[in-house]
This record gives sequence, C-alpha cells and structure tokens, in this order.
Amino acid sequence: MSNQIKNNELGYLGNPSVKRDGVESEFTKKEVLEYKKCMESPTYFARAYVKVISLDDGLVSFDLYPYQEKMFNHFTNNRFSIVLACRQSGKSISSVVYLLWYAIFHPEKTIAILANKGATAREMLARVTLALENLPFFLQPGCKALNKGSIEFSNNSKIIAAATSGNSIRGLSINLLMLDEFAFIENDGQFYTSTYPVVSSGKDTQIIITSTANGVGNVFHKLWEGAVTETNEYKAFRVDWWDVPGRDDGWKATTIANTSELQFEQEFGNTFHGRGNTLIAANHLLAQKAMDPIYFMENVSIYKEPIQGHTYVMTVDVAKGRGQDYSTFTIIDITTDTFEQVGTFRDNNISPMLLPDLIYKWANSYNEAYIIVESNDQGVVVCNGLYYDLEYENMFVESVVKKNSIGATMTRRVKRIGCSSIKDLIEQRKLTIHDANTIIEMTTFVAKGSSYQAVAPNHDDLMMNLVLFAWFTTTDIFSSISDIDMKNMLYKEQLQAIQDDMIPFGFIEGTRGSDNQKTFKDEDGTVWFEEETRSTGLF
Repeated sequence: MSNQIKNNELGYLGNPSVKRDGVESEFTKKEVLEYKKCMESPTYFARAYVKVISLDDGLVSFDLYPYQEKMFNHFTNNRFSIVLACRQSGKSISSVVYLLWYAIFHPEKTIAILANKGATAREMLARVTLALENLPFFLQPGCKALNKGSIEFSNNSKIIAAATSGNSIRGLSINLLMLDEFAFIENDGQFYTSTYPVVSSGKDTQIIITSTANGVGNVFHKLWEGAVTETNEYKAFRVDWWDVPGRDDGWKATTIANTSELQFEQEFGNTFHGRGNTLIAANHLLAQKAMDPIYFMENVSIYKEPIQGHTYVMTVDVAKGRGQDYSTFTIIDITTDTFEQVGTFRDNNISPMLLPDLIYKWANSYNEAYIIVESNDQGVVVCNGLYYDLEYENMFVESVVKKNSIGATMTRRVKRIGCSSIKDLIEQRKLTIHDANTIIEMTTFVAKGSSYQAVAPNHDDLMMNLVLFAWFTTTDIFSSISDIDMKNMLYKEQLQAIQDDMIPFGFIEGTRGSDNQKTFKDEDGTVWFEEETRSTGLF
C-alpha cells in the first residue's frame, strides 16, 4: 500500500504508473548497474523491463524473437534502416520499444512516428505509453507531457505521432524518424521529398522505414531495391514468415487452405509483385524479366533491331506534354504467333505537335509498322499530323465514311476487350515483354470498379499501349496483316465472351460530337466516348 501511495504522489497527473517531471529519487547500487545495462543494450532493456499485450495472455514480459534482437542491433548500427516484413511478425512493437529506449537514454532528441493513417500512428504511440507505464520508476526519466499525440520527457526528449502528410513534421528538427507501413502511403513520393530534408540536415539523425510489400513502383519498393543493391545509404533488414516462432510448413499449409496461395504470398511472402486485384495474375507477373535496351535515344528504348521481312505494330498513347501523364508508344513484332516487344517510347514533356515526326521516324525504321493511335483527346492531333501532314497511310482507321476516324477511340468496350485479351496473351506466354517500365506498370494495373487503372501515383500509359494492341488483335484487320488465327491462341470461352461483346459489322452512322454520342468521365478524369450505333445494310 505504501508503494502505491508513494507512486500516487510522484505520478503524472494522477497516473501512478508514470513518473512526473521534477521528481528526484536516489538510485540503489543495483539500480545504477541495471540502468547502465539498459542504456548500453536495447535488447537487455526490452527483455528485462518491457511489457507488451499478448492476444492470448494479456500483459506479459517482452520475450524477443531472435530476429527482433537482430533488428535492435540493426537499428543501433545503421543510420538509415529499411525493414521488409511479413504480416503479423511483430515489427511494429519491436520498433516502438526501440523508440522508447532511444528517448529514455538519449536526452534532447525529437522522435517522430509517422504512419499511413493518423489513427495508426496514435495507436503506436499508445504502445509506447503502455510500455512506459510498466517500467520501474528508476528507469523512467519523468514526464512533462503525455497525450494521444505526443510524449515529452524530463530529459527534453519527446516522441510525436502523426499521419504522413507533406506538412506533418515540416519545420521541426527530427533526430529519429520512423515511417510505418510506408508502402501504403498515398502520394508517397511527394511526402518523402518534403520529409527527407528534415532528417538529412543532421549528421547523426536516423530514419527507420518499415512496411510489408505493396507492389512495385512506389517509393518503398525503390528504396528497398536500392538498399539491396547497395545503391543508396539504406541498410536492408528482412523478416520472413519462417522467422516467427511457431510458423512452420504445417502453419503455411493451414493458412493457404484457409485463404489461398495468392493471398499467402501477398500477405506473408514478402513479394512485391502481384497485388490480389491486378489484371495479370501474380505468378505471371513474377515470371516477367526485364532486359537492358541495346540502345536508348530520344527517350526510345530499343530491345531488338528491325528484321527485314518482319511485320511490326506500333500502338500510341498521347498525353498533353505537361510533365504529368506520359506520351508513349510500344513496337511489337507480330511475325510469329509469339509476339515480342522490341521498342518503347516514354516522355511526359513532349508536345503532341512534335510527336508525329518521332512516330513517323521509328515506324518507318521498323518496316513501315502498322500504327494504331488512341484518338481520344490529344490523340486527334497526332493522328492528323501522321495521316494528313506526313502522309503515313499504314494506320488504323475506324471508318472510311466517318469524320475524324483516324486512329482508335478508347471506349469502355474497347478497353474491356483489350484488358481481357492482354491478360490472355501475357498469361499464355504469347507476348514477351522486355521493358522494365512496362513490367512495373503491369504490376500496378489493378481493378477499379468495373475497369482497370494504375494505382496512384503510378502511371499506366505503357500498359494502355498493350491494352490497345490486345484489342487490335481481335479485329479482322489484324488477321489480314498477320495471317495469325487468334482463336488458336486464346481460350475458346474467353474468345466467345469477346465475340459476344462486339457489335455487328456495319457502317457506323454519326460523327464525333454528334447528338447520338454519349460522353462519360471516370473518377480519374478520363473521358470516354460511347456512341449509340446502328448497323446498316449488311445484316
């Protein structure tokens, strides 16, 4: 009872478990020795004095896994740490315990916990508070302030928690920054750009980034790859499912039986490829292997030189050239029934007025490649420049009687057919992809409502080249220029679905912008054209 009364007198704002600021206490010889041991080793500190909540047993002592002990040493020895860990491995609790140790034994330090959601960051700070409350008073530095968003200690160190936004820690001097579940942060590029200078200004400041994998192309993936290849200053630390005690082959088999192999790889496999809702199945994304271009010029990557007598198709996606979406084209060799990507172009600054000359040059070099330009929006400028100004006639024309019919209009129907067909071509290994940017876009091309698009902030311009090409392979024009029977390349039931969805052949009445045309706009601002059509005379 006397200890409880004493703690009540010394506690912070009536909390007997947290020592308030200004409390002076005498250390016993044993406490001095213990304090020294804890100060020198976060592992000893955690194992001897930290308590955590167990799902099965409630409040228990922190019995570190072997990998968690190695993780503490990794944090201590490296200024920039990046951790790739499977789900439910204990990485978050390990990280917050290390932060508490750092705050207690390093005076006048500012520590920031940033997570993809403010609630997640505050929950991590609550774990810090729980560990603090269960420490003996001789280890506690005293508390000046404690709330849901921050803790400030008597040694002038403090821990703050916030969501990951560009302004969350702007203007602060941060000594240790922890970014939790960084791969799931929206606008991660903008956030990282604005946050990094806050930490990099000091010589001894630290960054700890932890996350599970969430596809390729995001900042976490790029930093991880850089750490693994030693092309940046980050040091990689990986936690696989078998590093967690109790997880063996039997546990894996049970987990897969209760979910699926794809879900297991996504949640526990530490694989960056293959979100569960990608258009292309995960195992086929993993099979994609990029190669270096044989040469690169004018933002054109060439993987195979043109071969005399071969037939090539070029699909083109046009952007506004204002540093946002990319203008792209992809050149595909269709000479054999296994198609091959031989060249790509990607530039987000080129004007649509200049693009026709570049396309004309490369299409001619590839045996006057057959060109299909997506004619939505700025694509009309490129179509007219190629067909009328440069007089390049080997182009896809929607109708010989309809005005402004050069190129292909990307309607919902065209995209639906193209997505279905490119999935078949990739998964049946009938199209070989060499370009790294294209492969990245494939891995971030995911379901959005009833359609597919890139996960922000990624792009899908090269992927739309493939979608347009795959749609083109279902047309009669493709059969006439390639002599390839697509029915033998695609599953019969999938081909039937495509055929059922296509309108009967006939002349399309109406023009772009006419009364019988409907215009739709998706959430991402993409404009779609759908026409109320009727076939005439032939059926």
